[in-house]
Amino acid sequence: MREGQADPGLYDFRPYRDRAKIQWPGGKSVAVWVSPNIEFYELDPPANPHRKSWAKPHPDVVGYAHRDYGNRVGHYRLAEVMERYGFRGSVSLSVAMCQHCPEIIDQVNALGWEFFSHGVYNTRYSYGMDEAQERALIEDAIKTVRDATGQTIKGWLAPALTHTPRTLDLIAEYGLTYTCDLYHDDQPGPVHVANGKLISMPYSLEVNDHYGFSVYNMSPRDYADTLIRQYDRLAAEGAASGTVMCIPLHAYLIGQPHRIGPFEEVLRHIAADGRAWITRSGDIADHFLAHDYDAAVQDAARYIGEAR
Repeated sequence: MREGQADPGLYDFRPYRDRAKIQWPGGKSVAVWVSPNIEFYELDPPANPHRKSWAKPHPDVVGYAHRDYGNRVGHYRLAEVMERYGFRGSVSLSVAMCQHCPEIIDQVNALGWEFFSHGVYNTRYSYGMDEAQERALIEDAIKTVRDATGQTIKGWLAPALTHTPRTLDLIAEYGLTYTCDLYHDDQPGPVHVANGKLISMPYSLEVNDHYGFSVYNMSPRDYADTLIRQYDRLAAEGAASGTVMCIPLHAYLIGQPHRIGPFEEVLRHIAADGRAWITRSGDIADHFLAHDYDAAVQDAARYIGEAR
């Protein structure tokens, strides 16, 4: 490999069609988890030299108010629809929400939703942090969620998808077991870290509602159809070895009155299909670590040996 193009070594290559078989509970073929991003955006956050928080000069009332709709209104529509069809959320949480909107945290905690960290605010980034600052961020997330909910977080999605080269090593050191920051696979897999065990949890940009509505300019019906096609394909492939489908959502988008109806049809389709293990991200991580992690490591060793 040419100098300057080395693989960063975060994980090993394992061909999709030739891996140790994953078997989900109950013989289900696809593990489906819904990830509402419950976030707080500051109106006028501290400036980060690496990235602007808002496109417009501060304060960006339009951007702030649009997102605040999710916490005021859209969240409740989304939670009602999820509860109707038996979906418990795995919350990508701006942990400052525990102080800003504790009513939401209490509500979904009572519904059995899981929390993992998405940083403190979605307007504060990991870019430029030194190790002490990043440790403080992780420690704050663990303590804040535990104090507010009694839960100990297992997962991490970097704030606004911003990282440092040490992020994965640090979250593993603090006992977290999965990261949602690698978008490279439809099955979980081991991640190389300095200490402990960390796995990649399949998250999605392609079927994320932000990409669907704000990047790909889908209609609500088009987005719902995309989710159903994503599910049907993964469920069919999962008959050979279990797959994972994540549905990442933002209540200020999917919770709009004109969008929630088509999305409800998606949940109805998945719930009625019979092939889905409808679960939470932490439960997927626990199952994979207990039943499939070692086999995946052995797979990787086999392919490394063949490459040599």
